[in-house]
Amino acid sequence: MVDVRMPQLGESVLEGTVSRWLVREGDFVKREQPLLEVATDKADTEIPAPTAGRVARIAVAEGTVVAKEGLLCQIDETAQGESQPAAQGGAAPAEARPAAPAPAPGSNGHEESARPLSSPSTKKLALEAGVDLRNVQGTGDRGRITHDDVLRAAHGAPAAAPARPAAPPPAAAATQAAELSQLIQASGGFVPPVPGVGFGAYKVPPYTPKPGDKVVPFSRRRRITADHMVYSKVTSPHVVTVAEVDLHETSKLRDAHKDEFKKSGVSLTFLSFICAAAVRALREHPEFNARVLENSYVVLRDVNLGVAVDTPGGLIVPSIKHADELSLRGIARSIDELAGRAKSGKITADDLANTTFTVSNPGLKGNLFGGAIISQPNVGILRMGEIKKRVVVVTKDKEDSIAIHPVMFLALSYDHRIIDGVLANSFLWRVTDILTRGEFEV
Repeated sequence: MVDVRMPQLGESVLEGTVSRWLVREGDFVKREQPLLEVATDKADTEIPAPTAGRVARIAVAEGTVVAKEGLLCQIDETAQGESQPAAQGGAAPAEARPAAPAPAPGSNGHEESARPLSSPSTKKLALEAGVDLRNVQGTGDRGRITHDDVLRAAHGAPAAAPARPAAPPPAAAATQAAELSQLIQASGGFVPPVPGVGFGAYKVPPYTPKPGDKVVPFSRRRRITADHMVYSKVTSPHVVTVAEVDLHETSKLRDAHKDEFKKSGVSLTFLSFICAAAVRALREHPEFNARVLENSYVVLRDVNLGVAVDTPGGLIVPSIKHADELSLRGIARSIDELAGRAKSGKITADDLANTTFTVSNPGLKGNLFGGAIISQPNVGILRMGEIKKRVVVVTKDKEDSIAIHPVMFLALSYDHRIIDGVLANSFLWRVTDILTRGEFEV
């Protein structure tokens, strides 16, 4: 009997959620045939059969969070016979799919695979609040435990109707405001302009359903993205600086070589040039290829350039590993490959892991410029704007003239904890300089 266990699905991924079984108990499978789909915070992955044989036992139900090395199923490699295996990529019929519950804690030593369904950030919140997730009733999708569930449990409120603290009486509110004012004045800060209102007093008004409204539940990826973006805005003091880039020389270079690249199956896009320029600037400004620790920061050796890709399931950011070791052609080919795998659902957790800096391209329509939110734990992200023909002043032999060139705005968001304005402007100026000069080896 061969045990199929949860593999390591990425360097920082310690667990996965069984999202769908592709086989049934009793099916005969071939080696490398997909058995199930597993979802993580980074990507969705198919788990293949390590050997041919009959699926003797499915150990966990769909929706179960399974830790690395947790038991998924067992295959009898000695079994002989033929049956109709589940079609690859298709789900087993609902009436035939086993509804096997996750193993109870203590059974076969696989209690980790039966842990409540929750995200890593929710687990961290529960740990900090001293809440045992096994005693929390989840209200999220498929019973997933949310941040609100943990907070309610921490304060002893019921899950169905979380208790809202009663507003303090006017006298108590006035006392709190006076104490807050004294504390702030003593520390040299400002005094709240509204009497009786302190920090944390704002409450979002409740939603009242109205005819024609449409409530759209968050998808799993949207929940993850929302959690990441809020964390990033709270954690990193964002600063944005913008540069205007004349792409005339780069555009001429692209026009001269794009057909040659196309013949070899590679798209030579402006994104490729911008990524190549960013990589060179990262090597010259290594503080941008870094991450912040508790009381320090580390300048990273590897340059893994993230490239935002829009997919049917939402935006993801796979990365070009060791991008500084690649030529322009190599970067262009990597962008094509990553985008293709992302849009076809073949991206892996490793493709999404260890990004050190990101380039974002929001699209071609109506996008002058914008400040992107930093992808944690990076300290910077470069956002492209729309490329439009504009009137520019060209200086040659100390003479100025007017010309029409393709122009784009680049916006750099950076973490002000370790990046100062002078360094940020130097980095962005270098990216702009490379693109303005068309300074690339093709």
